[in-house]
Formats: sequence, C-alpha cells, structure tokens
Amino acid sequence: MDTQTLLILIAIGILAGVLSGFVGVGGGIIIVPALIYVLGMTQLQAQGTSLFILLLPVGILAVHNYYKSDQINWKFGIIVSLAFVVGGYFGSKFALKVNPSIVRIIFGVIMAIVSFKMITSGINTLANDS
Repeated sequence: MDTQTLLILIAIGILAGVLSGFVGVGGGIIIVPALIYVLGMTQLQAQGTSLFILLLPVGILAVHNYYKSDQINWKFGIIVSLAFVVGGYFGSKFALKVNPSIVRIIFGVIMAIVSFKMITSGINTLANDS
C-alpha cells in the first residue's frame, strides 16, 4: 500500500467518524461511496469492507459520549441491534447473489430517498420555527 492510499483511507475514516458522531449517520453512507469512487473498489468489495470496518469499533467513543449525556434508549438499541444481526445476514446473502450493478442502483436510490426526506423535513422545521 502506498502513502497516498494510506492517507486517503485515514481521511475516509476520520470523515466517517466525525459525521457518525455528529449526525449519527451510518458510516457506510460515507465509507461505501468513498471506497468505490476514490479507491475504485467494486460495490460488493466496498460493502464488505465497510461492514468489516464497522464490525467492532462502530462509534464506541461516540456512544460513550451520548451515554454520559443520557441520550441513549437502551431498549430500542438492543432490539434494533438484534434485528440488525438477522437482517445483515440475510441482506448480505441476497446482495452476493444479485448483479452488483443492481445492488449499486438500490443503494443509490435508498440514499437519494433518505436525503430528500431529511432535506425537506429540515426545511419544513425551519419554516415552522419562524
């Protein structure tokens, strides 16, 4: 691995970590596109690598900060985490059987829908606050 690639990987990790801690986005929303478009990975390589990255350290220090501020709903978190394990298993099995281009399209559509809803919700909240 050359120095440039190492620096790019560090930058991706810092950006994903800052955004994850700041607005709670899943690191995959940052990591997957960065690995594809900056480092040239395939969709499935980027997804697998992102899941590996997030496997253990997924925001442990950020979670600690939210815990200290009493901003975690533990019951909801445990239920979603357990369901996430099951969903992740079946989702990965499905993704590995489908054409990678279809997976990329689905990923992009989900990101576009979520982005649109977040932007319009923020605009509506701002309009109602004034």
